Amino acid sequence: MRTIRWGMIGCGDVTERKSGPGFAKAAHSQLVAVMRRNGALAADYARRHGVARWHDDADAIIGAPDIDAVYIATLTDSHREYALRCAAAGKPVYVEKPMGMNHAECLDMIAACRVAQVPLWVGYYRRALPRFLAVRDLLAAGAIGPVRMVLSRQFQRLPGAEAFAAGAVPWRVDPALSGGGFFFEAACHTFDFLDFLFGPVSEVRAFAANQAGAYRPEDTIAATYRFASGAYGSGTWCYAADFDEEDNEILGATGRIRFSTSAPVPIRILRGDAVEELPVGDPEHVHQPLIQTIVDELNGNGKCESTGESGARTAQVMDAILAEFRAQYC
Repeated sequence: MRTIRWGMIGCGDVTERKSGPGFAKAAHSQLVAVMRRNGALAADYARRHGVARWHDDADAIIGAPDIDAVYIATLTDSHREYALRCAAAGKPVYVEKPMGMNHAECLDMIAACRVAQVPLWVGYYRRALPRFLAVRDLLAAGAIGPVRMVLSRQFQRLPGAEAFAAGAVPWRVDPALSGGGFFFEAACHTFDFLDFLFGPVSEVRAFAANQAGAYRPEDTIAATYRFASGAYGSGTWCYAADFDEEDNEILGATGRIRFSTSAPVPIRILRGDAVEELPVGDPEHVHQPLIQTIVDELNGNGKCESTGESGARTAQVMDAILAEFRAQYC
């Protein structure tokens, strides 16, 4: 197998542990160069992570003849631009989530990569994590019988006052950079994994609001949805609560499965009063298993499950949930 040589655009927090080292540690994979507009920070990242070279210009990554594929790890507002530039250069693209600022941007990215005949993948890495594959396998084995519905919920405290000092706004709640608020930036992971389990969502009913007034985008959301496969779902998210809690529960005809999207806690299988716990930890670099599937696909061995098409479906669901709220503040 050939070694896939990666270039990385963006050297922010997600690349420090979650993703960046995975490109070097995956089999037949190498991180050749990194880029950040602040050259000093790019140089610092390269030095600390043992990357051979760094740049402060994305074209140096996109046009490099010794780079086979590009990982886009910038904020959401620039995903579309960089993906289109990579496609025009004939480079396969792996883009962070959320895939784009909205569903329309995702369709643009898919179209550009299709015309250029290069693959497009999205960083919904839970599709390859052992903990989430264990949930998939339990369902496939009939552990709780036919699935009736899935319930998701997340409650989270507001950021501390220091996050807003001197008029600052955290990028995750600046819709010009992130596309929305904490819900848009994080809950997409849950919806993408539910798509992985149950297939596309065919219908959505939702309410969203900003109740706390600490920032502009949504902080409280309630939604119900129907999957084309026949299962139903509902979720509640509040990012202005007085505690932190998050979980999902899949209800079947003969039992339930509880798991967390965000925390590597044991999976719980409940049948009546009986409770079974299945501890499955996450790897040190959570992107690495998905990166491995991309490298393998580029080498003609298998297929990565997190594609531009699946990422766009998740974006479409997020748009549908937030449509009414966005119409009020945009």
